[in-house]
Amino acid sequence: MSEKDRPTSETQDLVGASIGHCADTNELLINILSRGTAERLLPLSQERVRVGVIGGGAWGTALARHCAHMRHDTLLWAREPEVVAGVNDPAVKENTTYLKGFKLPEALRATGDLDAVVAHGQLLLMVVPTPFVASTMGAIRDKLRPEQILVSCTKGIVNDTLETVNQILMRVLPPALHERLAFLSGPSFAAEVAAGLPTVVTVAAVDDMVAARAQYLLSTPRFRCYRTTDVQGVELGGALKNVLAIACGINDGLGFGCNGRAALITRGLSEMTRLAVALGAHPLTMGGLAGMGDLVLTCTGELSRNRTVGLRIGKGEKLADIVKGMTAVAEGVLTSRSAHALAQRLGVEAPIIEGIYRVIHEDADPVAVVTEVMSRDLRAEVDPAILQAAARAPAANGHF
Repeated sequence: MSEKDRPTSETQDLVGASIGHCADTNELLINILSRGTAERLLPLSQERVRVGVIGGGAWGTALARHCAHMRHDTLLWAREPEVVAGVNDPAVKENTTYLKGFKLPEALRATGDLDAVVAHGQLLLMVVPTPFVASTMGAIRDKLRPEQILVSCTKGIVNDTLETVNQILMRVLPPALHERLAFLSGPSFAAEVAAGLPTVVTVAAVDDMVAARAQYLLSTPRFRCYRTTDVQGVELGGALKNVLAIACGINDGLGFGCNGRAALITRGLSEMTRLAVALGAHPLTMGGLAGMGDLVLTCTGELSRNRTVGLRIGKGEKLADIVKGMTAVAEGVLTSRSAHALAQRLGVEAPIIEGIYRVIHEDADPVAVVTEVMSRDLRAEVDPAILQAAARAPAANGHF
């Protein structure tokens, strides 16, 4: 591996905490998956399109960087003037607010004009926080074109309405655009994608051809996309895992060890699956990248904002103080309320989600909540309802 292929020292500082312990494995993966800078950055296809990225946070900037490196003509929209200025200034070429330490390609441009990004993009990536999806997309609904593909890269559930991002978009956007929607999710820290480290995600769309088109345009030897038609499952996996990541952080902050963390991940996956199936998702989706994959990453990775929130709660800090000092959104704090409400509405048993809701929103003692969850009535491990759903479900459209 040549020096030009290696991450910069600044990049290594940002991602080293999560991958430093497996440097040999990472080196091997890089050598297997890529044989030089040009090859690893180019798409698996040679087609170039115009890409508009709506949202200049860490994830939006990482995806814009990825697309620009693929030689797509990429324009990034950011709400903050300082982000736009930093991306466009040849002497800076960096989003120092949300993704510090990663130089951006010279060809990547940014703007504060949302209409300009919509007009530019053949492929649009929407990367705004869940609470702003309706207002942002409502502002451009009449500017969108039927031939465009809109890929949502946002994970979350709205507290007031309990809508997923897909449901928001179906409500806000004209019906003619509904079949052009896709949803990208899976285990993907922004800093690692920006560093060019191997990442695998999934793209969901009701129309498999739309999912395949987005998959085709976004995949490289370092960023592999699978696809599925289970939009509901992919969305719910990406949203619900954030709540479980807070639980795992609390476990670690309390010093409850690896056994406890493994139990939370496994039983948390059961709760995610019960909720997802009750809402119409395919049960196998939760065993894929958008479910188990994203859950494991977010519950164990040092770069996880949601795990960090839980870790600090477990060490005795107050949530208000934690959130006040964060520049990026920890979606699990918001989603804990909507996930709890969904479980209540559907009559789905979700003791871990309920416990996190109580810790975050009712100031319950984490140790007492753990004791209550561990003292529940004994039962079979696999919920019979999940077995029945798996038996009834059609073959999954995707790779598991």
